[in-house]
Amino acid sequence: MNFLFLGMACILAAAAGYWIFGRGTPRPAGTGAMGALLTSFAVAFASYAPLAEHAAEAVVPHVARLLSNSASLAAATSVLAISYQVNLAHEEARRRTRSRISLLAAVVSGMTVLFAVEERTHRSPQVYALYLLLFISYLGFAVIDFLRQALLRSRSSLKTSVRFGFRTAAIGCGFAIVYTVYKLTVLISLGFGFHLIPDHAECSSLVAGPCLFSVTSPALAVLLICVGLTLPAVAYPVAQYRRRRWEERSFEALAPLWQDLSRAVPQIVLAVDDQGDSAVAEPDFLLQRRVIEISDGILALRPYRSQETEEEARKASPASGVKSAAFVEAAIVKDALATMRTGKLPLVVAAPATTNASVRKTLRDDTEWLLLVADFYVQHGPLRVADGGQPEPVGA
Repeated sequence: MNFLFLGMACILAAAAGYWIFGRGTPRPAGTGAMGALLTSFAVAFASYAPLAEHAAEAVVPHVARLLSNSASLAAATSVLAISYQVNLAHEEARRRTRSRISLLAAVVSGMTVLFAVEERTHRSPQVYALYLLLFISYLGFAVIDFLRQALLRSRSSLKTSVRFGFRTAAIGCGFAIVYTVYKLTVLISLGFGFHLIPDHAECSSLVAGPCLFSVTSPALAVLLICVGLTLPAVAYPVAQYRRRRWEERSFEALAPLWQDLSRAVPQIVLAVDDQGDSAVAEPDFLLQRRVIEISDGILALRPYRSQETEEEARKASPASGVKSAAFVEAAIVKDALATMRTGKLPLVVAAPATTNASVRKTLRDDTEWLLLVADFYVQHGPLRVADGGQPEPVGA
């Protein structure tokens, strides 16, 4: 268990340092709360480790419980601060956060006093019951408040990572509620003198009672809430990396079609701003230029688009739906380029492709369409009418 809890504490401490100091970007709202959350969780995990517990109690007997409980309450307050900043207006979020911090300070102070009295009275059950009452009251209040905020945000957010993150945190709240109910049971047992639960027993297994409720449940709650709240921040750079990779690959995949169009219609190539060197290097900028230039090139070929080629391509299309439309468009563009080089106009001009044009409203939509066209453009050669009136592909 030392390896598990101390390892998680180190990971959380490193995440807290990265979040506060090592991100290299302007600090967004909630940075302090997230740093406090990760630090509190790190202390809570460390306090669960027998090695850290024995080291702390070698200095002050039984103090590991106070450290663990205080860290848990601090983490719960940080969680609330983050949820307020996400769900509430700035002034309201600050007001509620201040009130929760003041309440936290009062509760931890009271727990510290009761802990000292408990030690002086040889661990009096009555004093311990009052200690538990303070701890459970604040923890239960914080968990229920955050659960309500998490469920609200998981339904209203438009971002998948935020919705999934808050749902994960809500599951963590479920384990926190299990832990709170367990502590409430301990409190009732002490209050009525039942002594049903040996609260001070050593834990030898994470799945054996009462350690399942006193250690495993809060540890899972900490882990799930931490993962849920940090998931959007982790998902963002991953999504950015994937987007850039897609832009770079799409830019290269469109190269054959762009090269043929730019050779036939050189005026479609946009001029580069001498002062835009940094922007020119960005994949999204390069891809947008390429999509615009290809679209302008296809538009310039309108007088050379053959209706006969369009009809032949529809009959020869190996696909259906959007892919069929892309195959037809690729065949028309390839034939139009060849016709443009000969200087002969087709007898009947084909209309521009309109399939899915109404839903292509973003750069990604236009790129996905042109990627299909470019793929068929490279794979299939021009069409001609073979003997018997049936179209057949020819060329490479």
